[in-house]
Amino acid sequence: MSKLAATMTSILCCAILMLAPLGHGQSPPTPALPEKVILDTDIGDDIDDAFALALALRSPELQILGITATFGDTETRAKLLDRFLAEAGRPEIPVAAGASSPAKTTLTQRRYAEGGHFAKPSHLDAVAFLLEQTHRYPGQITLIAIGPLMNVGAAIDKDSSTFRKLKRVILMGGSIKRGYGDLGFGPPQGPQPEWNIMNDIPSAQKLFAAEVPLFVMPLDATQLKLDEVKRAFLFGQGTPLTDALTLLYHQWGQKTPTLFDPMTIAFLVNPSLCPVQPMHIRVDDKGFTRPEPGPPNAQVCLDSNPDAFFRFYLNRVAAP
Repeated sequence: MSKLAATMTSILCCAILMLAPLGHGQSPPTPALPEKVILDTDIGDDIDDAFALALALRSPELQILGITATFGDTETRAKLLDRFLAEAGRPEIPVAAGASSPAKTTLTQRRYAEGGHFAKPSHLDAVAFLLEQTHRYPGQITLIAIGPLMNVGAAIDKDSSTFRKLKRVILMGGSIKRGYGDLGFGPPQGPQPEWNIMNDIPSAQKLFAAEVPLFVMPLDATQLKLDEVKRAFLFGQGTPLTDALTLLYHQWGQKTPTLFDPMTIAFLVNPSLCPVQPMHIRVDDKGFTRPEPGPPNAQVCLDSNPDAFFRFYLNRVAAP
C-alpha cells in the first residue's frame, strides 16, 4: 500500500470512529450542574457583603437558592437585598430574614434599603428556609456564611441532623496568624478576635463542632484592598450591577473597601485563589480561633494572591 493510500485509510477510520454511536453503557460527558448555594449575610454595615453578592450573581457556576439576612436589623437588611436583586435583574431569588438582635452597628446603607419600591411586604424565616432547603437537597447545598453566625447557630439548635446534611459551609471568619491591618508585610501583629466570630461566639463554637465540612477564609487571606484604580474601573462600567455597587459604596461613606467577604465566593468558584490546609480550630470564649493539635475540623486558607483575586473579581463583576 502506498503512503498516500495508508494515510487516506487512517483518516477514514478515524472519521468512522468519530461518527459511530456510543457503545453499550457509554454516555456523552455532561456539563457540571451549578452549585446550589445559600448566602447568609449582614449586608448593609460594611460594604464588602455587597461586593460578595455581586460576584455570586455574576458566577454562572452557582445556583443561588436564597439569601438570608443575619445580625441586628435583619428586616432592613432584607429590604436592601430586595432592592439590590431587583436592580441586578434577579428579583426571583428568595430573601429570608433571621431573628433581629440589638443593633451594634450603624446601617450605613439604610437609605438604599428604604428607597425605591422593591421591598417585599414580608420575608421568609431564615432558619426555617435554610433547614427546609437542606432537607429538600441533602448533600447538595453549600452555605456561604459572611456575617455573624446567629442564623447558623439557631439552625444547629433547631435541627442539627438536618444541618449536617449540608454539603459544606464556607465561612469568612477567624484570625489564625494575622489580625486586622496585618497584610503580610511589616512586623507581624498576631491574631485577633474577628468580627463575625466575636459577635456570636457560642454559634461559632457550634459550627466548628457541627461535623459539617467547613472551609474557612480568615483575616490572614481576605484583607484585599479595592484601591482607587480598581474602583474607578469597576464603577465606570455603567451596568445595573456596578451602578448599585457605586451607590452603596458612596452611602458606606469611607474610602478604600477591604473585600473580606468576596473571597468565599471566589474560593467556591476557583479554589486555587485561596489554597486550604487541614487544621483543628478551637473557638475560645473571647472569640479567638486557635489552631490546636487534634483531628482536623476545618480546611483553612492562610494566604492568597491579591493580584490573582482581583483579576478574577474585576473580570467577572465588570462584564456586561
